[in-house]
Amino acid sequence: MNALKKLLCCTMLLSTVSCTLQKNDHSALPSAHNSSQHSIHNHSSSKNSAPMKVQKPNRKSYSYQQVIHGSIDKIMPLYCPVRELDWCENWQPNIVISNSGIVEKDCIFTTNHGDLEVVWVVTEYDIAKGLVEMYYHVPKTLITKLSIQVQSIDEQTSQARLTYTKTALSPSGDKVLEKFTKEGYDIMMDSWEKAMNHYLKTGEMLTGLPNF
Repeated sequence: MNALKKLLCCTMLLSTVSCTLQKNDHSALPSAHNSSQHSIHNHSSSKNSAPMKVQKPNRKSYSYQQVIHGSIDKIMPLYCPVRELDWCENWQPNIVISNSGIVEKDCIFTTNHGDLEVVWVVTEYDIAKGLVEMYYHVPKTLITKLSIQVQSIDEQTSQARLTYTKTALSPSGDKVLEKFTKEGYDIMMDSWEKAMNHYLKTGEMLTGLPNF
C-alpha cells in the first residue's frame, strides 16, 4: 500500500509540473489577435509616412473644327509621328515605337519639350471610325489628351474636330494652363488646318505658320 501511495503522489506531481510549463510557454508566445494588431499597425504606419493626396483637377479643354480637303482615308495617315515630318514644320520625334513603323494603337513616341523629353502614347487609332486619341506627358508638369474625330462631308472633303484637354500635375503645370488660352489654341488649329490642306493639295510643307 505504501508503494502504491508513493506512485500516485509522483504521478500527480509530474502532472502539475507539466501543466505549469505549458501555461508558461503559451504566455510567452503572442496571441493571433496581438500578432494581427501588430501587422495592421505597421501597414498603417507605412501609409502614414507617405500620405496620399486627393484633389480636384486643374484642367482646361478646347475644341476646334477644321474643314480638310481630302477623304478620310487620305487624312487619317497624316496623324502620325512619322508622316507629320512631311507636312508639319518643326516636328521632330526622337524615337517611334511601332510594329508597323507608322501610327497605330499603342504606338509610343517621344519629343523634346525644352530640356525635358515628352512621352506620347496612342490609345486609339481607327481609320474606319475616323478616330484618333493620344496622350502626352510632360514630367512633373501636365498630361494632355488629344482627341481627333474625322467625318466625311463628301468624297473630297472632311470635317475634323480636334480637342486638347490639359491637366496640371504640379504648380508648374498650373502656370502652363494659365498660358493655354482659347485664342492661342484657335491660332494653332488654324495653322494646322492650313498646313494639312496645303500638303494634301501640293505634296509640300507649308512653313512660317504662327503657333504651330
